[in-house]
Amino acid sequence: MIDLGGRWAAAPADDDLRRRYVRDDFDASAWESIDVPGHWQRHAAFAEQTDPVLQRRQFDSLEPVPGTRRWLTFDGVFYQSDVWLDGSYVGDTEGYFAPHSFEVTELLAARSEHLLAVEVTCPTPSDQRRKRTLTGAFQDGRLDPAANPGGIWAPVHVVTTGPVRILHHRVICRDATAQLATVALRVVLHSLDERDVAIHTRIAGVDHVLAQRLSAGENRFEWAVQVRNPELWWPHSMGDQPLAEVELDVRCAGVTSDRRRQRIGFRRIRMDDWILRVNDERMFVKGTSQGPTSIWLAEATRADHERDLRLAIDAHLDLVRVRSHIGRAELYDVADELGVLLWQDLPLHGGYDRSVKPSATRQASDAVDLLAHHPSVALWCGHDEPVEWDRGSIARQLLPSANRSWLDRSIATVLRSTDGSRPVIAHSGVLPTLPRLEGTDTHLSLGWERGDERQLAPLLARMPRLARFVSDLGADSLPLSLLDRLNSGAGDSTDRPWPDLDWEDLHDRLGLRRELFERFTPVEQFDTVESWALATQQRQADIIRFGIEDLRRLKYRPTGGYCHAGFADSIASVSSSVLDVDRQPKLGYRALAEASRPVIAVADRLPSHVHPDEEIVVDLHICSDLRTRLAGARLEARWRWVDGDERRVFVGDIDPDSVAFVGQARIITPNESTPLTLDLRLTIEDPAGASEIIDRRDETYVIAGAHHH
Repeated sequence: MIDLGGRWAAAPADDDLRRRYVRDDFDASAWESIDVPGHWQRHAAFAEQTDPVLQRRQFDSLEPVPGTRRWLTFDGVFYQSDVWLDGSYVGDTEGYFAPHSFEVTELLAARSEHLLAVEVTCPTPSDQRRKRTLTGAFQDGRLDPAANPGGIWAPVHVVTTGPVRILHHRVICRDATAQLATVALRVVLHSLDERDVAIHTRIAGVDHVLAQRLSAGENRFEWAVQVRNPELWWPHSMGDQPLAEVELDVRCAGVTSDRRRQRIGFRRIRMDDWILRVNDERMFVKGTSQGPTSIWLAEATRADHERDLRLAIDAHLDLVRVRSHIGRAELYDVADELGVLLWQDLPLHGGYDRSVKPSATRQASDAVDLLAHHPSVALWCGHDEPVEWDRGSIARQLLPSANRSWLDRSIATVLRSTDGSRPVIAHSGVLPTLPRLEGTDTHLSLGWERGDERQLAPLLARMPRLARFVSDLGADSLPLSLLDRLNSGAGDSTDRPWPDLDWEDLHDRLGLRRELFERFTPVEQFDTVESWALATQQRQADIIRFGIEDLRRLKYRPTGGYCHAGFADSIASVSSSVLDVDRQPKLGYRALAEASRPVIAVADRLPSHVHPDEEIVVDLHICSDLRTRLAGARLEARWRWVDGDERRVFVGDIDPDSVAFVGQARIITPNESTPLTLDLRLTIEDPAGASEIIDRRDETYVIAGAHHH
């Protein structure tokens, strides 16, 4: 293999350079040098570049051995490119996450010194409702609008094969039980002439040979291999994560012509009405959403992905939604190893022009080829928030739309037909729409973009269909690490008095949406920016905690789970994430972790205020995601106010994977103005006798003299 990474010459494209830069005699000595893999905006000379960039690299190669073939492979280009080798046009690429290969055997045989020239373009969308490129979260306006991910972001190399090349391949665990796993395989082979081949596979020690006669050109084959008594792969909260090697070799006359190596996990995933089953065991899904680990995909490392997934596990989460993008290979490898389920979006968010349909369906098939062998990938989602630009209009969301009708259905059809082993969601965040009124997961943003989070439980009681799976649960908050940047103007260090900040500039630089914060944490109520920032974090934490508690009480009746809005920031910003760009936690991270514990005690949310001598009756529940019975669980409910307290204790057993109604906590409120809190303390013991104590608190205020409503 010839590695073509390193320093490449680069220059902004113009019509004159396009005609000349592919020639050997073109002088590029004055061009800038940029790194491949990389993104051009990471270099000072291209920091504001959004138009196409021309890139060149010279390399040497030996003449190919007779009977072998050479292939120029780009593992990832953002977003489109035209490729030239030694002055000859090789082809084009479109789609940032899938590899692209071109045969260059004759060109490399013609001489030993070579010139590779590539024009790379990654246009910034001019209209978020009519996008023409599938770059998802990288260019949907939610990250830095000025950032452009353009560039050759993944390795470039020349590989050598025998006379038959594996153009495409797909490995999918179609089904698995403790007795038998079925692995489906598909390959597309390219041969220059007719010949006999043997396709050898070895999966978890099981050998299989498929003998075939090839015709000249492309040849497609599909078959299945069965593995008896497989070790099943489980999410981390349910079991172990054994992985098996898949070896795929194409042999001509007994000699390997091309090969692939992957890992697979044997498991069965199904979803019925948003209730997930893994290996036929029901699972209440506790999840979060994650945008790109870094806005600069080339710079994300395996260590970065492992850090983030371990932080998710530490927060008792089972699933991470890879939102509106496809990540690096390391993300999926680590998720397989750690047992974290992934909700995999395709890189579509918001509105798209009709012209993208052919590219979108092709890239859906590419995604299956790339990722379907990973046991961690639990479900596909074709399109995130196809009505995102009009989220405030509930009425308009109920009407059919072009994106949802023709684009999303086509993508979902491709995902189902090419995979078939895992659930497929055509789109996310779509309310029940005409004519079938089905809907998908629910994006409500109560307490943030609309309404009050206290409306969640009553709303779900009135419309249970909205409770099947609630995602996008949360609110923005301000990381303390950004306080210095709030006090300075754009590009200068001039301190500004609180709260007289340049709010428009902060919106542009950090995504701070003051108009939404004003609904519940108006800046005029706080003496310092620090106190305001902590108030936004507390608000976010309350929305997360109480929202999750409401959903956990509806476990399986009808709720299949939840997905919190944002986990970790890709860039320094004011967002719904609970970890900042340096992975420093906000108050919301602890709230997410506490509300997602395997066992929690929950109570009805207290009203914001009550009146003297008023009776309050609160239902108490214990939610357990454990697979074992909890014997002798003890729940103490304690009312406290300035001059007194009342308590009640409940003791009993809790069934596995259940929600148990424990009883009610009642009180006649004090005849005075006072804070009134309800503290819950749940004590559980494991079989070895060790105790675990889980505390929960809610607070209201008794206001004497207030009018009753």
